[in-house]
Amino acid sequence: MKILITRKIETEVMEIIPESFDVVMWEQENSVMPRDLLLKEAADADAIFTNVTDRIDEELFSCAKNLKVVSTMGVGFDNIDIKAATKRNIPVGHTPDVLSEAVAELALTLMFACARRVVESMNFIKADEWKSWGPYLFAGQKISGAKLGIIGMGRIGKELAKMARGLNMDVSYFNRNRVLDTEETLQVQYKDLETLLKDSDYVVMLAPATKETYHMLKYEQFALMKPTSIFVNASRGTTIDENDLYKILKEKKIFAAGLDVFEKEPINQSHPLLTLDNVIAVPHIGSANVETRDKMIEITLRNILNGLSGEQLLYTVNPEVFVKN
Repeated sequence: MKILITRKIETEVMEIIPESFDVVMWEQENSVMPRDLLLKEAADADAIFTNVTDRIDEELFSCAKNLKVVSTMGVGFDNIDIKAATKRNIPVGHTPDVLSEAVAELALTLMFACARRVVESMNFIKADEWKSWGPYLFAGQKISGAKLGIIGMGRIGKELAKMARGLNMDVSYFNRNRVLDTEETLQVQYKDLETLLKDSDYVVMLAPATKETYHMLKYEQFALMKPTSIFVNASRGTTIDENDLYKILKEKKIFAAGLDVFEKEPINQSHPLLTLDNVIAVPHIGSANVETRDKMIEITLRNILNGLSGEQLLYTVNPEVFVKN
């Protein structure tokens, strides 16, 4: 059995792969496996261990004649053509649940960093501009007791709501469907999107990447927010119009933005949003703590091993697929 792994991974977790398996691993940890090499190695692969930056599409499925299972190291799977996989009876796995707390922590971190102007203050010192204390030097926004609006009340949204309630925040949410049990247990309130944007001091985007959520926040939506409000995106970059967010921030119509994701990744220093002092950007590190990443790798591998054995994956995107050996 051949397992293709599209990133270099060095951890003891990898030891769960049977020695009899042929493991082909891309030699780089922080760069994308070249497309031509991906297609070449996929041609005779029985399984693919992928990630958000790999395009697992119709072209790849067409050439991967031995492929029995694909699993991605992440909760999102918009980089995989699920229809093409299902057509070929190939189960697709992912890693929900395990990263929910970590991503919620990162969203909260970005909220704090933006509110208290942490990066801007650090750069101020690095530029040797700190000459004296001032009563409003880098004065920011309050978090405790403020109003938080969460767009997307899934697993991560619920974790963030729990953390926010610990800060005595007034939490509301917008979701495709209301989650009444969560409203009761976490004391959160459902609001339509327009009302949520108008009322919230902090707006955190946690909706998945779908056709329905593509650019769901544009200029007219951002313009509904308060001049003192902060926007955080810890879901997918496609959920917002980045050009419109840039305009809103440039015009000082909202206070700041914290971004973990972008529509086209990776970005570089020429990205317009990086020219603004009121933007904090990090390179898609929502789940990046060692414990969480180890667990994600383990689940991805167990999804693959189950698929190769003809068993149900731990977490399957297309559970209707009949797994063939």
